[in-house]
Amino acid sequence: MTSPAISHNPLINERIATIGVFLANGFGIGAWAVEVPRIKESLSLSDASLGIALFCFALGAIVAMPLAGQLAPRVGSGRATALFGAAFAIGLPLPALAPGMLTLCVALFALGASNGVLDVSMNGHASAIETQWRAPIMSSFHAAWSTGGLLGAATGAMLQKNGVGVFGGLLVPDLLIATLIALAALLALRDIGPRAPAASSGFVWPDSAVMKLAMLAFLCMLVEGAVADWSAVYLRSTLNQEASVAAIGYSAFALSMAACRVAGDASVRRFGSSRVVALGGLIALAGLALVLSLPAVWSACVGFAMVGVGLANIVPVIFSAAGRSTATPAVGVSMAATAGYAGFLVGPPLIGFGAGLLGLRSALWLLAMATLIVSLLGGNAVRNARLA
Repeated sequence: MTSPAISHNPLINERIATIGVFLANGFGIGAWAVEVPRIKESLSLSDASLGIALFCFALGAIVAMPLAGQLAPRVGSGRATALFGAAFAIGLPLPALAPGMLTLCVALFALGASNGVLDVSMNGHASAIETQWRAPIMSSFHAAWSTGGLLGAATGAMLQKNGVGVFGGLLVPDLLIATLIALAALLALRDIGPRAPAASSGFVWPDSAVMKLAMLAFLCMLVEGAVADWSAVYLRSTLNQEASVAAIGYSAFALSMAACRVAGDASVRRFGSSRVVALGGLIALAGLALVLSLPAVWSACVGFAMVGVGLANIVPVIFSAAGRSTATPAVGVSMAATAGYAGFLVGPPLIGFGAGLLGLRSALWLLAMATLIVSLLGGNAVRNARLA
């Protein structure tokens, strides 16, 4: 049998280009994550105030996500990905220019909107590529995103260590992001298969067949989003570490997640999807318990790395299971992705509000509860996904 890599050269270009977009988006989120503590300090924000600002990021995405559902069917998911990628590159440096809380909220609303529509469109395009590729390749896209997060965090830490300010810490990575998006658009990002008719609404809530999978995606990405924005703050404020040292917590998380996602498809074939989900949830739970029980830099790095290992392949497995639970794979994947992305957005402000009420360490125990639920319920939910 001829492999897709030989018989479909345009599909190879689409896969490479889309991986580039995932890499660019992850790079931007990683660079942003390590700048959160410095922005918090420069504007003298409390934990609760930072939570409100991060909520504006979430609100921007939630308001703008229907735009991706409306525009992508009209122009194609590839072209929509290129357009929203450019918008993300424009929005990334804006928070560094904010002189106060109000303008920070406005800037984060704009950045969240651009990031939200990009996430929806690039996942939709990746799903279309996977459908025609006829093999489980979703983990490769998510591996690129995690690798980008690692590189973005490492770049941000290096820039901080060399005395680069907050604006430079976001602008320098943004130049690479803009270059990757432009190259991807020139190489490919075209229509894959027949163009679907535009829906009346860009947001579709999961039906009963995929609701449990969507809830699990929500919980997993809630933890992922909270770790992205609060791991550095935890090391900076609770453990009194320098900004450059505080960044290594997220770097350990991103590195372990990227490494495990590279081998994600092979792990699913060897151990089975249900075991990957159930054991992954337990590993993430153990990692969070280590971080919060032993307040030290080494335990935080090891613990956050364990969280990355545990969560690495749960979401790609859930996406695949959701695709098997609906008439067409793209419909199920889009439902799970929408719920998961909502969790990614809700996580940071939830921890911020919790930190204002209970303290940051107590609030982070909510993430451990989420991973426990995933471990207990995820295996059966994936195992019982109906085959298409």
